[in-house]
Amino acid sequence: MAQSAQLNASILKKVAMALSGIFLITFLALHVTLNFISVISENVFNEASHFMGYNPLIQYVMQPVLAFGVIFHFVMGFVLTAQNSAARPIAYAKYNGAANASWSSRNMIISGLVILAFLGLHFYDFWFPEVSYKYIAGTAPDATRYYGELVHKFHDPIRTGLYCVSFVLLGFHLWHGFASSLQSVGMHNKYSRFLSKVGYWFAVVVPALFVIIALFHHFNN
Repeated sequence: MAQSAQLNASILKKVAMALSGIFLITFLALHVTLNFISVISENVFNEASHFMGYNPLIQYVMQPVLAFGVIFHFVMGFVLTAQNSAARPIAYAKYNGAANASWSSRNMIISGLVILAFLGLHFYDFWFPEVSYKYIAGTAPDATRYYGELVHKFHDPIRTGLYCVSFVLLGFHLWHGFASSLQSVGMHNKYSRFLSKVGYWFAVVVPALFVIIALFHHFNN
C-alpha cells in the first residue's frame, strides 16, 4: 500500500513537472516572437513591448503566474533528480550513459542550472531595470524606449556570448524536455511521433532565433 502511494506521488510529480514545462514552452514561443519583431521593425517592437509592459492583465496576472511556473519547474526538477538518485544508491558496474540515453536527457540538471543562471542575468538586465523605471523611480511611460534598451544590452561581446551559450543549452534542455513532457501527460497516440518531431524542431528553431536576435543587435548597432 505504501509503495503504491509512493508510486502515485512520483507520477503526480512528473505530471506536474511536465505541465509546468509545457506552460514555459508556450511562454518561450511568445517571447521569441516578440523579440524577433525587433529584428524586423523598431517601431512595432516598441509598440508591442509598451503594450506588454503596461497591460494590467499581463503585469498583474500573467507575470506572477509565469514567475510561479518558473520557480515550480526548477524546484520540481531538483526534487525529481534527487528522487531518482536516491532510488539508485548503487552505481551500475558498467554503465555507458551515451549508449542508453542522449546527452541532453542525461544532463538535464546541468542545462537546467545554466538556464537558471541565464534567467538571473536576464532579470538583472531587463526585469529589475523595468521595475525600477516604473515602480521605484516612477518615470513617466515612454513608448519609444524599448528598442534602445534592448540594443544597448547586446553591445558587450561577453554578455552577448553568455546569452548565446545559454540559448544553445536551452536547445539541449528542450530537445529532451519537450518530448518528455508530452510523454508524462499521456500523449501516447497516433500523433505522438508527429508531436515528437514538432518538439525537436522547436528545440532547434527557438534557441536559434534567440541567438540570431542577440547577434543581429550586437553586430548591427
